[in-house]
Amino acid sequence: MSAKAPSTDSQSSPKASPEADPAASQPGFGWTQYAEQTNGRFAMIGFVALLLLELFTHQDFFTWIGLR
Repeated sequence: MSAKAPSTDSQSSPKASPEADPAASQPGFGWTQYAEQTNGRFAMIGFVALLLLELFTHQDFFTWIGLR
């Protein structure tokens, strides 16, 4: 009677990840993971651009759009 020890490293089942799913990187209609990633990236770029604008001009965003 020999018992096998459960394997933990390379023989375990692979975990599902968004990077491994080819459908996750394809453009689609609606709230897809691809659309959410793209929107998030553009939001981060816009936020950093807004911070840089305020840093270089010493005026806040509301002054730029004419609310102050």
